[in-house]
Amino acid sequence: MDFSKTKMRQIALLMVFATLLIMMVIYCKDILKAVDLTIAIIAPFIAGAAMAFVLNIPMNFIENTILKKWTGKSADSFKRIVSIFLTILFVIFLIGLLIAIVVPQISSAIADVAGKIPKFFEELMDIANELSNKYPALKNSAGTITELKNNWQKIIAGVGSFMQSGIGSVLNTTIGVAGSIITVVTSFIIAFVFSIYILAQKEKLGSQFMRIFKAYIPEKPRNSFLKVCAIMNKNFSSFITGQCVEAVILGSMFVVSMLIFRMPYAVMIGILIAFTALIPIVGAFIGCVVGAFLILLENPMMAVGFVILFLVLQQIEGNLIYPRVVGSSVGLPAIWVLFAVSIGGSLFGIAGMLVFIPLLSTVYALIRESVIRRENKIVESQE
Repeated sequence: MDFSKTKMRQIALLMVFATLLIMMVIYCKDILKAVDLTIAIIAPFIAGAAMAFVLNIPMNFIENTILKKWTGKSADSFKRIVSIFLTILFVIFLIGLLIAIVVPQISSAIADVAGKIPKFFEELMDIANELSNKYPALKNSAGTITELKNNWQKIIAGVGSFMQSGIGSVLNTTIGVAGSIITVVTSFIIAFVFSIYILAQKEKLGSQFMRIFKAYIPEKPRNSFLKVCAIMNKNFSSFITGQCVEAVILGSMFVVSMLIFRMPYAVMIGILIAFTALIPIVGAFIGCVVGAFLILLENPMMAVGFVILFLVLQQIEGNLIYPRVVGSSVGLPAIWVLFAVSIGGSLFGIAGMLVFIPLLSTVYALIRESVIRRENKIVESQE
């Protein structure tokens, strides 16, 4: 049987592919270990690239707005250094301000909660006993609350017992925890330094990547790939900016409203809701649950008022603020935002929620453009 060179090459490629597939099945455990090791090695650099992408947003604002009058080759390098320094200083100032505001409030709230929970159960039990005397069908409620109160006392006793007998086991795990902390700190330092290098040399790195693309990738797929990257960059930048602005607006609305109605923990709950609001759709409800619980221990009726206030502000935010600030920035309909949050959260947790919205927005924009282009071709062919 006569085989051409093309057929022989195809058969050889199939044999190589089959051999590699068999080797992967046989040594799958070793391959997975190698993949895990590779991911662990490159993880700080991936984190550094993500950090650089986020820091690049305020850095561009500083360069193009605050320092835009600095022109010339000698001024460009100095402007880049100053903009990076101001960006890092802004982030440090923001984190320090949040810590200075939130930590004392959290400490005070924890102390208040620890002191008020036993009293809260006692008051709740008195109410249940009073209701059970009036309504015999509710006698089981008093027993349930008594059980909760006893369980709370058992929890406190268990914590005390653990503090007495569990110190030895805690000391045994201290070395492991310290090693994990050192690893995390080292990874963060590597990621931070790598992000600074990317920010300082982003034009040079972009030029180098373009040279590689031009040398190894044909023009048509290269242009398509760069187009997708440009859309993705725009969507991610717009989403991050819009999400941060929306969170600040929502948190400020809660702080002002709670101060007007003289609700406790106004600043802490407002900041907590602002942070959790960075998680699309479901984030603010996490802050609502925590805030309602803290206020419930202080004043049950005021907790009901807080929930009503949350629902009102959430409607204002969902119908007026979010569509204008975030929705328009990514150009994704609400139903697809919910789909992206569900899929991303199921696969990768909170990080998946934040990544999948701009990612799906990019896919949505590409599909919409392709559909419009095909529709135009159909119309032209019919004419």
